Amino acid sequence: MNTSEKLGTRCVIVGGGPAGMMAGYLLARAGVPVAVLEKHGDFNRDFRGDTIHPSTLELMHELGLLDEFLKQSHQEVRELRGVINGQTVPIADFTQLPTRCKFIAFMPQWDFLNFLSSHAKRFPTFQLLMQTEVVDLLIENERVVGVRAKTPRGEIEVHADLVIGADGRHSTIHTRAGFKLREFGVPIDALWMRISKKQDDPEQSLGFFHHGKLLILLDRGDYWQCGFVIPKGGFDEIKARGLPEFQNEIVSFAAFLRGRVPELNEWSKVKLLTVQINRLRDWCREGLLCIGDSAHAMSPAGGVGINLAIQDAVATANLLAQKLRSGPVSLDDLRKVQARREWPTRLIQRMQVFIHQRVVTGQASGSDDSLPFVVRLLKWFPILRQVPARFIGLGPRPEHFRSPTMGEL
Repeated sequence: MNTSEKLGTRCVIVGGGPAGMMAGYLLARAGVPVAVLEKHGDFNRDFRGDTIHPSTLELMHELGLLDEFLKQSHQEVRELRGVINGQTVPIADFTQLPTRCKFIAFMPQWDFLNFLSSHAKRFPTFQLLMQTEVVDLLIENERVVGVRAKTPRGEIEVHADLVIGADGRHSTIHTRAGFKLREFGVPIDALWMRISKKQDDPEQSLGFFHHGKLLILLDRGDYWQCGFVIPKGGFDEIKARGLPEFQNEIVSFAAFLRGRVPELNEWSKVKLLTVQINRLRDWCREGLLCIGDSAHAMSPAGGVGINLAIQDAVATANLLAQKLRSGPVSLDDLRKVQARREWPTRLIQRMQVFIHQRVVTGQASGSDDSLPFVVRLLKWFPILRQVPARFIGLGPRPEHFRSPTMGEL
């Protein structure tokens, strides 16, 4: 491949995460020539989420993929529980949801993406280009007409009628497009680390809350992926207190980890994950649309960002696929995607900001060992657990697959 090679397709999607891969799959299924460009050589990332929500499982059912999908290694969680000030409390009950799968499936996201990409490759109009890092947009007469990317074999240009930016919260696409971000102050960051897992460890739960602090454990088979919520900017102070105190703090949440926290014997094993909540004022311009974290960065709370990104992809295919099969889409067409998906984004972000402000100040988890009033209501009245279940499991305005298939050409 030489440095001046030029490729062409109808739609180029930048980023092979949940939004990009689902959009690529659905557009290819509808007969749209589409290329997904992923800068890494594989999908294995520690910072990827693990939750496949009931609404996403419903989509897999609608696409005829559910039975095969559930053969992948996963855990099924029908009720989320939290350990709050030492007391185990049911938070969300998914068993009454109006979906085929009444549970959250915990599955490493790389397995989900590998599954989806393997099925997308069965469509003749689908391409997946790994190790292809998009570095700039191609713009002619104020219209985006493609992207410029680096590959191990040199630089390429990919021309397309539509570019979809799905390259995450640090999006090259929305930066190069000149889109303006609205930032919402989040008073927390998260520390990310691995601790080995034993067979007799407790089952995965929503998390351990104690006096305004939070520890999350994600079951990755032979190890726990740990997220420890801290006040924003507080990592330097934690490091100054030393590793032993940090290890003891983890044990204060999850005593069963006492014999394993010495595995965190150097700070290089503890990664800082900066939590952001923001969204673009405009998600599109002529020839370009941003979806998923590229359009709206969510906090990791509840894993709802993954769900929201996939819903964006479904709405994109529903609204654009038919027109894209024959040619370009208009700016008005792209604006319809933002109009449909912005309201649920706003609602979820507003809720996340509220939750984080209370978690960090300690208001949500009480100032002593008692349970806060809202949590006590969930404990006393089981029917109330369906409210967080719908919010987490379905989200506002869940999408359903409505785009055409190749057979309908």
